[in-house]
Amino acid sequence: MCSVSAGLSLGKEGPMVHIACCIGNILSYLFPKYGRNEAKKREILSAAAAAGVSVAFGAPVGGVLFSLEEVSYYFPLKTLWRSFFCALVAAFVLQSINPFGNEHSVLFFVEYSKPWIFFELVPFIGLGILGGLIGNLFIRANIWWCRFRKSSQLGHYPVTEVLVVTFVTAILAYPNPYTRMPTSKLIYLLFSQCGAGKLDPLCDYNRNFSNVNSAIEIAAAGPAVYNAMWLLVLALIFKFTVTIFTFGIKVPAGLFIPSLCFGAIVGRIVGIAVEQLAYNYPHIWIFSGECSAGEDCITPGLYAIVGAAAVLGGVTRMTVSLVVIMFELTGGVRYIVPLMAAAMASKWVGDALGRQGIYDAHIALNGYPFLDSKEEFGHTTLAADVMQPRNEEPLCFVTQDSMTVEDVENLLKDTEHNGFPVVISHESPFLVGFVLRRDLNLAVSNARRNVDGVDGSSLCLFTNQLPQQPTRPNSTAATPVKLKKVLDMAPITVTDQTPMETVVDMFRKLGLRQTLVTHNGRLLGIITKKDVLRHVKHMEDEDPNSVLFN
Repeated sequence: MCSVSAGLSLGKEGPMVHIACCIGNILSYLFPKYGRNEAKKREILSAAAAAGVSVAFGAPVGGVLFSLEEVSYYFPLKTLWRSFFCALVAAFVLQSINPFGNEHSVLFFVEYSKPWIFFELVPFIGLGILGGLIGNLFIRANIWWCRFRKSSQLGHYPVTEVLVVTFVTAILAYPNPYTRMPTSKLIYLLFSQCGAGKLDPLCDYNRNFSNVNSAIEIAAAGPAVYNAMWLLVLALIFKFTVTIFTFGIKVPAGLFIPSLCFGAIVGRIVGIAVEQLAYNYPHIWIFSGECSAGEDCITPGLYAIVGAAAVLGGVTRMTVSLVVIMFELTGGVRYIVPLMAAAMASKWVGDALGRQGIYDAHIALNGYPFLDSKEEFGHTTLAADVMQPRNEEPLCFVTQDSMTVEDVENLLKDTEHNGFPVVISHESPFLVGFVLRRDLNLAVSNARRNVDGVDGSSLCLFTNQLPQQPTRPNSTAATPVKLKKVLDMAPITVTDQTPMETVVDMFRKLGLRQTLVTHNGRLLGIITKKDVLRHVKHMEDEDPNSVLFN
C-alpha cells in the first residue's frame, strides 16, 4: 500500500500475487495431503496466483490463464477448474467490496461508439512491433541496472536507494500534469473516448457539440492536443527511465501498470496521428468508406488499449492471458482481434531480440532454482553422469538401526543437506527410505527433551524392532529413539541408467527437490534440483557457478 500510494512507478499485481501465494503456502500446511506433497502444494500456489491477478485487476479468467501461461510449470486439468473457482471467489469478494467506486468490477471500463476498421490492423501490428522493441529495451536496461546493483556498493544500502528513488520521482514528476497524476488515472484517461463532457487537453478538437446525443464528428486537433502530445512524450521518457531504476529496489513492486502506461502513451499518440491523417486526407482509398461520412471513424483510445497490450506483451512475453486480461480490464470484448494481432507481433519481435521475458530474466539474474518448462532438454546424458557424490566421495546417509543420537546430531551439524537417505547398514546399503532434515532434527530434539532415558548413546531406529545384536557397547542400556513416523518409505527413485531428459521432466512435473539414484536396490547417489540446473548450464556451455545462486 505504501509503495503504490507513494507515487513510485510500479504496479500492484506482483505484490498481490505474492501475498496470495504466501497465504496459499501457509494454508497448505494445515492439510497433510498438500503440505507433505510438493506437487499438490504447487497446485494450491497456481490457484493462489490466479486469485492474486483476479483481485489486482478484477480479471478472474485472465488470472487463471496468467497462472497457466506464466507461473505454473505443471498445470493439470483438475488444477484448471480449481484455479477458476478460486479466482471466481476472489472476484466475487472484490465485487462485493466495490473498490473502484462504480458498478463495474474492472479497473479501466471503456465503451466506444465505433467498431474498428479492417485497415487499422496495419497500425495495430505496428504498435505490436513497437511494443516488442520497447519491452526488449526495458528488459535489457533493467537487468543491466540490477546486475550493477548486485555487484557494486549500491546493493549494501537498500534503504538509501529507496529514499533517493522516491525523492527523485516526486521532484521530477510534479511539473508534468501527466506524471503528477496517479498512473492508473493516466491510463484510464488515455483509454477514454473524447466526448461532449471531456475537458482534458487531449480532447481539444475543433468540434461544435450542438446535440450531445449526436454522433461525434471527425475534426482537426486543436493546439492543446499537440501540446498534450509533447507532454505525453516527456511523460513516456520519464516513466520509462524511472521504472528501470524502480523495478528491483527493495519494495513490493509489480510491472503491469507501468507497462500498460508506456504502451497507452505510445498508442494514444499513434491514434491521434492516424485520426488526423483520416481528417486531412478523407479521400484516400483506405479512409474512403468509413471516414468519408464526416463521423469520427478513428478512436485514439482504442489505439491506447492496443499499445498497452503490446508493451505489456513485449515486457512479459504473455499472449493468451494478456489478451483476456486486457478485454477484462476494459470491457472491450469486440476488440479481441486487434489485441491478438498486437500481442503476437509484440511476442515475435521480443523473442527475436531476446529469449527471456522480464520474469525469466530476473530468475536467471538472481539464480533461483527454477526449471523452465518452455525449454526442452535435448541431450543424451544419464542420471549416473549427474548424481552426487562423484569421484569416490563418501555419500551421507543414515542407517536404519545402527546410528546413535550423537551420530545423528554430528551428521546434522557437519552437513547442510535438506534430507538424508536411509539404508539398511554400511555393509548393505540397500535403500529403506528418505528422511527430511527438519523432521529428523525435530524428532531427535523432542526425544531428548520429552522421553526419559534418551541420551547420546541411544539408538535411532527407523524400524519397529530392536536389532538382534547391539552394534555399540552400552547402546541397549539407553532408551532407543523410534523415528519410523518421520521416514518416507516411498521416495522418488531412478536408476543410474535413466536418461536425464526423463529426470528433468520428473523434476518439472512432480515439483521434486531431490531424487535418489539406485542400482538393483543399492543406493548409489542423489540428484538435487541444483544438480540438474548445474548440468543444464554445463550442457549449454555456460559456467554454472557464474549463473547459479549468485
